[in-house]
Amino acid sequence: MYIASQSELEAFVERSRSSHVLAIDTEFLREKTYYPKLCLLQMATDDEDVVVDPFAVEDLTVLKPLLLDEGIMKVFHSGRQDIEIIFYEIGCIPQPLFDTQVAAALLGRLQQVGYGALVHSVCGVRLKKMDSFTDWSARPLSESQLSYAREDVIYLPQMYEAMTSELEEKGRLSWLDAELEPLTLVETYQEDERERFRRLKHVTQLNQRQMAVARELAAWREIAARTRNIPRKWVLTDEQIVEACKREPRTIDDLFMVRGVRERVSTRDARQIVELVCSALDSPPSAWPEIVNANRNEANVDVQVDMLMALVHMCAQQNDIAVPTLASHSDLTEIARGHYKDANVMKGWRRELIGNDLRDLLEGRTRLRIEAGKPLVETP
Repeated sequence: MYIASQSELEAFVERSRSSHVLAIDTEFLREKTYYPKLCLLQMATDDEDVVVDPFAVEDLTVLKPLLLDEGIMKVFHSGRQDIEIIFYEIGCIPQPLFDTQVAAALLGRLQQVGYGALVHSVCGVRLKKMDSFTDWSARPLSESQLSYAREDVIYLPQMYEAMTSELEEKGRLSWLDAELEPLTLVETYQEDERERFRRLKHVTQLNQRQMAVARELAAWREIAARTRNIPRKWVLTDEQIVEACKREPRTIDDLFMVRGVRERVSTRDARQIVELVCSALDSPPSAWPEIVNANRNEANVDVQVDMLMALVHMCAQQNDIAVPTLASHSDLTEIARGHYKDANVMKGWRRELIGNDLRDLLEGRTRLRIEAGKPLVETP
């Protein structure tokens, strides 16, 4: 059903109150805006599926009671961006929720398995993806676009039932709580502009003092892009910020030596940027950001991580679970350095399944050996 009026949307909400599941997907554009522009909202319940046109309805917040109903499971596939859009458009984070991509990783499939591949695996249906890259803001929508949009939700209830049963059989349903918790937190969808510099391309080329400049410029760009609702790169590109940090400009003329900055930045903004640069350059070393170089080679640590990873691969194979889901390389690096406290692999179900064994190996209580080409764990 295509919903293009407020009355139709409100009627759907009433009909859906008795459903035990609500599958959700969105279509959006983000090429020209900071915030995603919602173009379609697709939902499926026990009995029906709908495609809601957000351009035609007056108030999407009527969905909030449905989205927060504890008796209705909200089902997504790779739902972070969908939940982010709902958070900004409707003002809530759906509860409770289930993510089929997260569940798939706990069941031994690829950590980031695609929706089409998972539908084929669980439901035996091959989807056509011809409309995956299309202008969802254009109206009217074609029949093939509407069909594509519907297919993104109509299989989710069936997948939820099948995967929940499989997780229960394996005793892993409780594992989902920790995996899904980040999706339920408001801070997941709120960018910390003071930490944005760490995600700049080529930021590792900077020294610590220049990192202090990068922190200020990336934060300024984040606020500017957010205020104007335009993409970050339309304000300044990552490359321009990093190059400016290398030049350490103390005047507007110095700043404009960075290619393309003169065309993007007004004199007023340039003056503010230079003030931020000077302030950061003149700040004491104690105020500079800490540089976390996760890629530096540490001979002893690298050898230990290789051994730990062998144990992780063995455990993952024995328990039919995706390796990256069980333990990340960064987690193994942290515990190889002796930092157990904050490593995810030392928490919850991961600690029980592999974390304690990793610690035993590191501290010499067990050892690895190869037999018939396979690693084995033994007690000395």
